[in-house]
Amino acid sequence: VQLQASGGGLVQTGGSLRLSCAASGRTFSDYATGWFRQAPGKDREFVAATAFSRSGEIRYYGDSVKGRFTVSRDNAKNMVYLQMNSLKPEDTAVYYCAARAAGTYYSSASYGYWGQGTQVTVSS
Repeated sequence: VQLQASGGGLVQTGGSLRLSCAASGRTFSDYATGWFRQAPGKDREFVAATAFSRSGEIRYYGDSVKGRFTVSRDNAKNMVYLQMNSLKPEDTAVYYCAARAAGTYYSSASYGYWGQGTQVTVSS
């Protein structure tokens, strides 16, 4: 699976951005997806993820973004989205989309496919 993230930019505190991730290659619907971010000098941080269950799709969020960010996907379009609202300066980072066939949703080691990253900068 090839992934390409886009939609980053500069936004003021309290603003919104929607990141997109376009997937190509293997059957996208076979993979769960995630978003991670990495700020300068910090470790890569889990942001949001989707997972499959018998009842449908489950969404997970990191504690720092719960209630502000929403992850979604459109399998028909091979797209994953991250809607980010009420942005804060501490959300400033490079954001990566990723795909996994199995494994723990919050662990970056579970993801075998990564996009190139898109910069999000939130000014105070």
